Amino acid sequence: MSLFENHVVVVTGAGRGIGAAAAKLFAQHGASVVVNDLDAEPAESVVREIEDAGGTAHAIAGSVTEDGFPEALLAGAVERFGKLNVLVNNAGFLWDGMLHTMTDEQWLRIMEIHTFAPFRMIRAATPYLREPGKQERAAGEPFAENRVIINISSTSGLHGNVGQINYATAKMGIVGLTKTVAKEWGRFGVRCNAVAFGFIDTRMTRPKEDGETVEVGGQEIVQGIPEAARGRAFTNNPLGRPGTDEEAAGGILMMASPLAGYVTGHTLEVTGGAGI
Repeated sequence: MSLFENHVVVVTGAGRGIGAAAAKLFAQHGASVVVNDLDAEPAESVVREIEDAGGTAHAIAGSVTEDGFPEALLAGAVERFGKLNVLVNNAGFLWDGMLHTMTDEQWLRIMEIHTFAPFRMIRAATPYLREPGKQERAAGEPFAENRVIINISSTSGLHGNVGQINYATAKMGIVGLTKTVAKEWGRFGVRCNAVAFGFIDTRMTRPKEDGETVEVGGQEIVQGIPEAARGRAFTNNPLGRPGTDEEAAGGILMMASPLAGYVTGHTLEVTGGAGI
């Protein structure tokens, strides 16, 4: 079943983890996918995987926090494939710390990547998502395309989390952003939903002792969760295990697909049942 045949999808932060799994799954369901990542090599690697499997994809490397890049990314996608149907705001990283020791830079960097960047990506999508729908509405025509924005949230945002006051605030903020976009753009046939992940097995949740890092402003920021805390992080969900990248990606596709055509402003929890 080709849920996304004749769709053009942009996924940010798609060089690895959930973003890469989502890009590949969209391609499997017929979409032409633009794979964005901060680094060119992982983005191009995902594109090669998609093409080797018979899909269609294109890599555009760059930071979604850089001035002018959101506009350049979406213009590049439309230049390559002719339109935009789905925007997935997935790019992100952690910079954890307790409230009383957290620096202004830690706070601002996490807010920048998890709330400001999605806002700017959505604003940059105006000519490709809102305006075509506005024109169709003015002409009294049915909306011609499935047009959707998916923002990535977290159970840290929905419930709070020790050591993640910056991330939790940003990920709850993205829920408010999602609902507001749904209310402003729904009349133009654009849906906007969020997907809130629980414990998904990625570099953001693997043992901190593994030493996986991201570079932020010239600093190497260690990702992950201390080994002693990892078991408690997922054994409290009814399934009793972490989720996979592919299971996380399935939630994104579910909310973006035409099967969810009457669902907007919603936050889907992909958590193994944590929080129920």
